[in-house]
Amino acid sequence: MSTETLQHITVLLDEAVAALVQNPDGFYIDGTFGRGGHSDLILKQLSSEGRLMAIDKDLEAITCAHTRFADDARFEIAHGSFSELQQFVTDRDMFGKVDGVLLDLGVSSPQLDDPSRGFSFQNSGPLDMRMDTTSGQSAAEWIKRASQDEIADVIYTYGEERHGRRMAKAIIEARAIAPIETTAQLAKIITDANASWEKGKHPATRAFQAIRIHVNRELEDLEKCLDQSLDSLKVGGRLVIISFHSLEDRIAKRFIRKHVKGDDHLPMSIPITTDMLNQRLKAVGKMVKASSSEVDINPRSRSAVMRIATKIA
Repeated sequence: MSTETLQHITVLLDEAVAALVQNPDGFYIDGTFGRGGHSDLILKQLSSEGRLMAIDKDLEAITCAHTRFADDARFEIAHGSFSELQQFVTDRDMFGKVDGVLLDLGVSSPQLDDPSRGFSFQNSGPLDMRMDTTSGQSAAEWIKRASQDEIADVIYTYGEERHGRRMAKAIIEARAIAPIETTAQLAKIITDANASWEKGKHPATRAFQAIRIHVNRELEDLEKCLDQSLDSLKVGGRLVIISFHSLEDRIAKRFIRKHVKGDDHLPMSIPITTDMLNQRLKAVGKMVKASSSEVDINPRSRSAVMRIATKIA
């Protein structure tokens, strides 16, 4: 299925770009290009001196970027994970000079809606789930080799699925009979093992989310990226994070809180002044959620949470 056929509605578009771009002449990073919705609006806010580097794991996103912004000298795209952000900016002599980093987390609509990518339980396709199809093991390969305990732990930890052990046992029993190679096979196994269905939610939703997160190392990459983003930003630079489930948002929230608070291991016996706390971030406003009108247009925006911080040291 062509990338032109699959549409992606960018979530919190105006809000994210308004929070991010404070200097039209600056250097910005769109850590998750997707189909370029945020990048397009960022470029419209930049002067002729401004620059934007986008990053994406997905080769289809890279192709889209080259097609969409081929004539804009202010733009470039890097193939890889945002967990490599520090290397990308260092290679461009921009370490510590970045004006803003935007992270729009999770899976994009074209990835989710294309059955050939293996992300969705709604349509049958090869059980892949990799955002970068050039590296790593697919979901099918992982399920073929993983132990029952490992599968159960992944489903419980990353999917917050309380029936993870039942599902893992069912997967192990099914793969002993025949290889699990399609999303339809896996969805049926998980659905049959789910003892309590939630109203309005497919029984395989949480398990598919968990396996996708594990296969793509999404949470590990996020933690690495946040640390590297803070060091890559210049003082006054903005960090904008849009997350779509509680695990991502928890990491983002804790990261910002940690660096807003500063050091918490100083001896209680000595007087502490603010400059001794090594505070590096200032939170900007409260978390932002999609408006009711945006949710009406794009139901997938319902779970989006945006957090904003400015580097102060």
